Amino acid sequence: MLQQTRAQAVIPYYQRFLQRFPDVETLAAVRETDVLALWSGLGYYSRARNLQRAARAIVAAGAFPSQYEEIRELPGVGPYTAAAVASIAFALPHAVLDGNVLRVIARLRGDGADVKSSKTRARFQQIADQWLDRGQPGVFNQAMMELGATICLPRTPRCATCPVAVFCEARQTNQQYELPVKSGTRPAERIGLRVVIVTRKDSVLLRQRAATESLMAGFWELPAPEDLPGWRDGETLGTFRHTITHHLYTITVQTGSLPRAPQGFAWRSTRALKSIPLTTIARKALKFLAEPSKTKIDLPQTGVAGSATVSR
Repeated sequence: MLQQTRAQAVIPYYQRFLQRFPDVETLAAVRETDVLALWSGLGYYSRARNLQRAARAIVAAGAFPSQYEEIRELPGVGPYTAAAVASIAFALPHAVLDGNVLRVIARLRGDGADVKSSKTRARFQQIADQWLDRGQPGVFNQAMMELGATICLPRTPRCATCPVAVFCEARQTNQQYELPVKSGTRPAERIGLRVVIVTRKDSVLLRQRAATESLMAGFWELPAPEDLPGWRDGETLGTFRHTITHHLYTITVQTGSLPRAPQGFAWRSTRALKSIPLTTIARKALKFLAEPSKTKIDLPQTGVAGSATVSR
């Protein structure tokens, strides 16, 4: 969960996840949709799928792997995670290399190479391996990560309280604010989207993304106006922002009217929304359902029976 996500955001998800899935046997046995529902809102959903695949592999093997190479073979586990688990859980001599450790090495060595380069990362991995305390690899790795997370900060390094400042070449040459060097980042792309909330009694009109879709397969989402034949714009309920990697979305939530609910959409009870995997955009937009007033629109009996209301 901590991959690409702040600890503060992770904690409540982590607690709910462990309460629902207290061991690998439980996690391995449930449906994927149950896992995704608890992960909904954290993003990067391949992590949840890989976590369940890893749980199933561990159950099949009869135990958690205790060697670096075997840990590395688990779905979703890369060199950093494998090194962290191997060193902390099994005291194996493998040095971690995350963003914090990269920054610490670059400053201590006064190294101005691009840390986004694969060659630089490979060289820094060799340095981390050389520095590793093989008698206490887990403690050493956690110390390096904590040093980068709390003292050797990206923009405001706390050199005055750094326990290794005397060895830091960047500080000695007054380059601590210039290192590490990163190649130019991709500019953010700004995108505007519209979604609509259509309700019928205590149900919401949603679409489930196909299993073959590359992004968020199996998740439920709100329709866009262009998904609804005959849709006529109504009132704008509000807007919110949502960020996915280098894309900055401005989401507009609307009311309106339509002659009938189209094929491919389904009514899902509002009571069940917490138990199904919803896209984060849908989850944020559905907060408008808390608004007290509603405008009723009529849907013909064709396709989906009954009338519908649009949340305002």
